[in-house]
Amino acid sequence: MSQAVRKTYAQVSGEVYAEVRTFYAWQMRRVDALDIEGFAATFTEDGEVVHAGGAVQRGREEMLAGMRAALPRYRDIAVRHWFDHVLIEPDPADADTLHVSYYSLVTQTDREGNVVFEPTFTVEDELVRRGGVLYTRRRVIHRDTPVEPPVHAG
Repeated sequence: MSQAVRKTYAQVSGEVYAEVRTFYAWQMRRVDALDIEGFAATFTEDGEVVHAGGAVQRGREEMLAGMRAALPRYRDIAVRHWFDHVLIEPDPADADTLHVSYYSLVTQTDREGNVVFEPTFTVEDELVRRGGVLYTRRRVIHRDTPVEPPVHAG
């Protein structure tokens, strides 16, 4: 994904940073274990996922239907989602909302231990706190594409 790099950002506390990273660790362990109901429960009831190809899933039931249809794809492989370069910013208008951006790498390991890498993605999430618990309200997934190097005059 080609996107401008901002020069300034608002920083969250170390406690919030650790909370968000732990949230993602639990969320991804659920999906990697094919616990699709547990994974869907980490989204708000009206949560939305905008996939890199443009497909949109709204609400937990629609997410579950899509994941159920995809389950045969994961037969005989172990999937792992790896997130890094996590940026977490508070919403200046709502203390219970966080805007998170991160890079995602997905690996698939077969029974012989062979690993396949999927394309990389940049993901933008809107997390909300409800009753002291974090949920994903919106996820937008961008497939990474090469960035054109700047042209410098001689």
